[in-house]
Amino acid sequence: MISTKKILLNAIFIAVFGILFSCESNFKDVQKINVSTFAPIGEADTVNLKYTDSGKIKAILVSPKMLDFSNASFPYTEFPKGIDVTLYDNNQKKSFVSSDYAITYKGTDIIDLQGNVKITSEDGKILETTQLYYDQKREWFFTEKKCKLTLGPGNEFYTKGFDASRDFKDINGQVFFGEGQADEF
Repeated sequence: MISTKKILLNAIFIAVFGILFSCESNFKDVQKINVSTFAPIGEADTVNLKYTDSGKIKAILVSPKMLDFSNASFPYTEFPKGIDVTLYDNNQKKSFVSSDYAITYKGTDIIDLQGNVKITSEDGKILETTQLYYDQKREWFFTEKKCKLTLGPGNEFYTKGFDASRDFKDINGQVFFGEGQADEF
């Protein structure tokens, strides 16, 4: 005959065994809750932002999508579907900037423009490249990529490496080649 002690011991063993294995799936669910995916803190569609300073418009930014990652250790804002920006100088002269993708880093005030980057000044100067950085504090464009600079009809120049003021009054390139008047620089 089986003793009551053995039955009780087996019942306790089965109960403990059942509890341990039933908690395993719950424990995995709890672990999944604690794992967070990296996601933006904010998201906006069809963005039209106007930046002003002392009552004057300094820039208008239009983008189909904006992602705000200000919750990251190195905060940034991403424009995965590109941007169109109109920049205004102190005399309200315009420059137009467009790209397929853009990202701006809050800690550095640097904007990284990528893919079909095109800048057009109000007086018709055009810069085209695949990637370009813009320093918002210094109002300065720069890149190490190949660029095409059009200063007017018949004045097309190419360079690898380029930097310029926002209004293209100060232009520097590593090596320029092309056709046109060099005194346009």
